[in-house]
Amino acid sequence: MRKGALLALVAAAVYGSVFSARVVGQQGPQAQQVQLPDGAGKEVVQANCTKCHGLNMITNYWGDTRQGWETLFSTMIALPADQKTAVSGYLATHFPVKPAPEAKVIPGPVSVSFKEWLAPTLGQRPHDPLAAKDGSIWWTGQYASRLGRVDPRTGAMKEFPLKTPDSGPHGLVEDRDGNIYFTGISKQYVGKLNPKTGDITEYPMPDPKARGPHTPIIDQKGNVWFTLQSGMVGRIVPASGEVKVMASPTANTYPYGIQINSKGVPWYVDFRGNRLGSVDPVTMVIKEHALPNAESRPRRIALTPDDKVWFTDYSRGYLGMYDPATGQHKEWPSPSGRESEPYGIATVGNVIWYSESNVRPNTLVRFDSQTEKFQTWIIPSGGHVVRNMMATSNGNLVLAESGVNKVALVEVGRGNNRTN
Repeated sequence: MRKGALLALVAAAVYGSVFSARVVGQQGPQAQQVQLPDGAGKEVVQANCTKCHGLNMITNYWGDTRQGWETLFSTMIALPADQKTAVSGYLATHFPVKPAPEAKVIPGPVSVSFKEWLAPTLGQRPHDPLAAKDGSIWWTGQYASRLGRVDPRTGAMKEFPLKTPDSGPHGLVEDRDGNIYFTGISKQYVGKLNPKTGDITEYPMPDPKARGPHTPIIDQKGNVWFTLQSGMVGRIVPASGEVKVMASPTANTYPYGIQINSKGVPWYVDFRGNRLGSVDPVTMVIKEHALPNAESRPRRIALTPDDKVWFTDYSRGYLGMYDPATGQHKEWPSPSGRESEPYGIATVGNVIWYSESNVRPNTLVRFDSQTEKFQTWIIPSGGHVVRNMMATSNGNLVLAESGVNKVALVEVGRGNNRTN
């Protein structure tokens, strides 16, 4: 991969996307450099769409039909009927469906059903999901600085606005007492929400060089570990309130997804290099593990019960595995090909689940690590970039569907699809 293309890939990861994992939504003067073609409805599009993202998110998108555009922007903003008609007509005329990587559906022995819920605050872009112990599903509303919760049994939803505006909540995790820790990626802190009282405790970063708290995870002792975009891994000891960060041995890294193995060792993936990292849980010393292919850019990570490390190789379109016990590396091409951009990943026993984020529509992929066979499904809403997923205690999955402002429950072996 050329250096320029690689930098653009990482930039897209940092700033996020409404439509595709490759589209960067710019704000401010730079966003206004995009010139939309003249036509009826142009002024309405410019007036409304620039309230939360740059016009380049429209011009770089792979296009849609009138109905498709209307469905998409209705997850971002509520428009009067006349403006809705003008906007969808303009977009469908000037930005029709373009060629895009197509999803590959592979049949197999397992059945799944999807239940999807539209987040109450439009345009908040749920970034990460959380399967809580009580069966509820939580999410981070990154663009609206809030956390959200849905009860899948009743559909009841509640949102929790954060006390610091524009925090950009990114990842989240639940502790043993039911508190929700989250990363305030835009304001350099990790927060703790008490759902019973609504109280929020903020843990600021101890070093000005520690920027972009990213993904949190909790170890067996209750310590909160998290990755940072500034090439660091952090740890919070809740009992004392101590916050400590450690820089990776290699400069200019981007620790991204993180998990804890059965021995209490944090493992993470570096999205800016072809490497994994493991952290000594006591000293916080980081050891890096190089991946064989120099173009690999692992983005999310999951572990099987044998502590093998599984990851989505986003840049190359592969599912990868590293066995720390033997040093063995192994990889498999993702079903939809090199441009499929595998992203969110989770494991249920020895089965690996992940999503392909750059195919139309997005897919849910199942990989049986024993038989090494794939099975895939289309995500009903299209997914529009499933940045993360998590397994529930009973073997189902929860997903955050950022671009369509939804969260989803995937029930394995049950019922029909349902969208709310």
